[in-house]
Amino acid sequence: MELPLAPFQADPRASLLALEPEALPGERYRRGQVAAWLYQRGVADWEGMTDLPKALRLELAAQYRISEFATVQPFESADGSVKYLYTLLDGRQTEAVYMPYTGRKTLCISSMVGCPAGCTFCATGRMGFGRNLTPAEILDQILYTAHHQGFSPREIRNVVLMGMGEPLLNLENVLTAIRRMLHPQGLAMSPRRITLSTVGIPRGIYRLAEEEVEVRLALSLHAPDDETRRQIIPTAHRYSIAEIMEAVRHYYATTGRRVTLEYTLLKGLNDAEWQAKALAKHLEGLSAHLNLIPWNPWEGAPHQGTSRAGILKFAAALEAQGIPVSVRWSRGRDVGAACGQLALKHPV
Repeated sequence: MELPLAPFQADPRASLLALEPEALPGERYRRGQVAAWLYQRGVADWEGMTDLPKALRLELAAQYRISEFATVQPFESADGSVKYLYTLLDGRQTEAVYMPYTGRKTLCISSMVGCPAGCTFCATGRMGFGRNLTPAEILDQILYTAHHQGFSPREIRNVVLMGMGEPLLNLENVLTAIRRMLHPQGLAMSPRRITLSTVGIPRGIYRLAEEEVEVRLALSLHAPDDETRRQIIPTAHRYSIAEIMEAVRHYYATTGRRVTLEYTLLKGLNDAEWQAKALAKHLEGLSAHLNLIPWNPWEGAPHQGTSRAGILKFAAALEAQGIPVSVRWSRGRDVGAACGQLALKHPV
């Protein structure tokens, strides 16, 4: 399905965010100043880089763009979270969600326009796939959010690649963006504060295990058996749960990092007690934490969510099997910003 284009105005200048800090324009001292303005202070235009000579600012502004977005529309939820709708320079659109918590700032970002996985409970999956995001477009979601919120990009404590798209199908661009997040002259983040979520692409999981980025892995499993999983994720026929879990176990054995499993509860489909017990079997011998996600409604969805009582019962069944589990109650539902709701919709 071809996703529609929004009104846009292309920018022919080179992308500043496509450059590594060492490759930024200017002499070494000036490169350091530009990197600090981008990644520490979060300026959105050349005029804001006030310690650069005006002539240099004008020269650089003629050659390089700072933003990857033609327009940005923020939609604030009653709970304080904010959904950002970004129109890219080619008219494609994607979204991110900022979630402030006491003592930390979390940002859920996208790696694609739309998503090819087609999960039936997810509004993004209903959209289909548009294109991969570039490393600069992935990074700019962080930089713009910080600028709009009025704080340094380095104050964002957690970044989760759980927005639009399957990160492991855009892995080269995602890894480039992550390395910039970790770079001392970039966002200087701890890899433990970056989580990559996947529906389970074994070759990507094996590749991630060999990379030095040391980010956290989250697996969106959503069912303990292949038959049920194929009803929820139509593309799941490509890889069995056994193949995916073998890759996850390799990831854990190689990195020693605990894995998170994501499980969206759907009424009458994947929320039975036997399924909780079968799910626990997959986690035997694996250092893992299970996040149960209440389903978030969207127009035209083919599912209903499990009741609150049913969610807690399912959690108790897992805990009885010795599985560390928590319920991730969603934020931003009222503006279409909750898990599974991102679909480029304007809140009513």
